[in-house]
Amino acid sequence: MNVFRIILLLMTIAILTITLIVGLNHGWDLLTIFFSDIMALTWPGQFNFDFMCFLILSGLWVAWRNNFSTGGITLGLLASVAGIMFLAPYLLFLSYRSEGDMKVILLGESRTS
Repeated sequence: MNVFRIILLLMTIAILTITLIVGLNHGWDLLTIFFSDIMALTWPGQFNFDFMCFLILSGLWVAWRNNFSTGGITLGLLASVAGIMFLAPYLLFLSYRSEGDMKVILLGESRTS
């Protein structure tokens, strides 16, 4: 579990650092570039579309894990927009809250009791 937590922490630090550098150097207009690449039907667009599908799936999992409650849907929307910038800290938080029980982390407390 400690290795998992370290990986999550490193991912969080890395994505925040890279995002800050890219944003400062190239501006914060990610969505225009993201969707323009998809519409151009190029390999970067294919990658972006694949990534968007992963983000949606991540958001659905977070909402489902929280029983599609208002908070769960809110977290799911955040996950589907923020990606690993949200998911890594969220999983890190859950790893401590669940005392490292992967069943609880993945399914939620209501599905494991």
